Amino acid sequence: MQQEHIDASKQIQRRTGKTFYLATKFLPQRVRHATHVLYAFFRIADEIVDDADGVPPETQRAELESLRAQALGETEPEDPVLEAFRTLCERYEIPDEEINVFIDAMATDITKSRYETAAELDDYMRGSAAAVGVMMTAIMEPEFPETARPHAIKLGEAFQLTNFLRDVREDILDRDRIYLPEETLRKHGVSDAQIEALEFDDSFAAAMAEELQRTEARYRAGVAGIRYLPDDCQFPVLVAAVLYAEHHALIRAQGYDVLTSEPSLSTARKLRCVLQTRWHWQWNRDPEAVFQRVSAVPAADASRGTRHNEHGERTPIQ
Repeated sequence: MQQEHIDASKQIQRRTGKTFYLATKFLPQRVRHATHVLYAFFRIADEIVDDADGVPPETQRAELESLRAQALGETEPEDPVLEAFRTLCERYEIPDEEINVFIDAMATDITKSRYETAAELDDYMRGSAAAVGVMMTAIMEPEFPETARPHAIKLGEAFQLTNFLRDVREDILDRDRIYLPEETLRKHGVSDAQIEALEFDDSFAAAMAEELQRTEARYRAGVAGIRYLPDDCQFPVLVAAVLYAEHHALIRAQGYDVLTSEPSLSTARKLRCVLQTRWHWQWNRDPEAVFQRVSAVPAADASRGTRHNEHGERTPIQ
């Protein structure tokens, strides 16, 4: 990949993915540059359907199909990011199937705005978050990719679910989308109309609490596989997990009210997460142990690890 292509990709990631960009800084150069390119490609596809106010669905589909053809090498790339992405796919032998399922998932967003069940949402994430996990595993080149890959998929899903929980307000206001499963909302007596009106109550809080717990199970499954990544990739991926999961502490601190305001990590809070993770990592190279110690995700066994006080802060369980 040429430096100009890497720089173009890096600018997109720096602008649109500040949390992941911070974690990417800790990756070794051999993986960092490829990550910039992957993230930029994902964002280009995402923005076709997310920043499409007033753009007809058929135009969005045509743009995605053009992007697909360029990513698969069927047509000449029209953008430095796409040129670099094609080089990356050839270098790391990323299957065309992963590109296709990712583009198909983006196309789903053109017309689909509600998900009936958690399983249906998982199907959508197979093309989005799971494809990202597969591609990231490929560029890290673990010794046993078939062992690392399922955990990477779970972690990618956890990141995306956190984004869905964090962005409920933005998604409904800007895109008329709700990614909370309808079955969860009905279970707690929450209607789509209530979310559309941004009306927060205890019922919505209960639905959010349930979805947070479901997401945190994905984090545990994903972090359990960090040990299978190359040594120089383990800490950066662990940092990414800690940073994304930190949004859960903010959500709990807001009493699960993500309708009034969207939780956002300050720079100081991000840096504190990084420093805490680094400090524990230098004493204990077990990703699961460090994650349990410093992350906002409670231990599966409530008798161990940490809990959240009324301010959403983590305190040791005695």
